Amino acid sequence: MCHLGKPDRLSTKIKDKIKEVVELTSNNKQITLGLAFNYGGRDELVEAVKRIVQDRTDAQAIDESVISRYLYTDGMPDPDLIIRTGGEKRLSNFLLWQAAYAELVFLDDLWPDFGHEQLNRAINEFRRRDRRFGGVGRDE
Repeated sequence: MCHLGKPDRLSTKIKDKIKEVVELTSNNKQITLGLAFNYGGRDELVEAVKRIVQDRTDAQAIDESVISRYLYTDGMPDPDLIIRTGGEKRLSNFLLWQAAYAELVFLDDLWPDFGHEQLNRAINEFRRRDRRFGGVGRDE
């Protein structure tokens, strides 16, 4: 597990719990869970740009891979699927850079009611998608 967000405004108790869970899961290799506390996609991009400037990165050297290395999700793959619960049809400032090619599934179910049935529904919808990653379409 990794923490996505700025820990500076979190309570010591929450920061300690996050640190504990990160340490407990540090050897897990099959899945990486990003836990977003005090997270905002725009804020993440602003912080990345600030760090790029602080590191005096040559402007000509800045490309997508450089920017990605400065994000909270450095080293993690971009999500293939983002599931939005609660009937909302927006990203709400969540993983704005990383979601560029993610498939979005919107469910009316509220987060506390999200379970196996909802996950299976979202995965089945994802499987039916024709992923083109920005391409126009397949040659038939």
